[in-house]
Amino acid sequence: MLTNNYQTRIDACDKCAQTCYECFDACLKEPDVSARKNCVRLLVECAQMCQMSASVMAMNGQSVKEHCNLCATICDKCAQECAMFKDNHCQNCAQECKKCAEECRKMASM
Repeated sequence: MLTNNYQTRIDACDKCAQTCYECFDACLKEPDVSARKNCVRLLVECAQMCQMSASVMAMNGQSVKEHCNLCATICDKCAQECAMFKDNHCQNCAQECKKCAEECRKMASM
């Protein structure tokens, strides 16, 4: 199956989406939640984009490269925002977003 070629990238998107949602939940519980408004918004946007990109790859959609390129851009933004906060959940999320962005860039250049 063609999607087998995409599996590493699909897995990266799925893991990134899960990590973003977990970080979203943890950020809402932080005492400085008002300082994290942009981060919280980006976490949801990133998770949604990762889920959509994984779906488009799974069905070998016509716009897979465009989705993955945009996903990489959003993951980079989310990683940058999360990296500003020093708690473990944000640092972990920043790392997963960077990994996903890298995999999505590979997909976009295929």
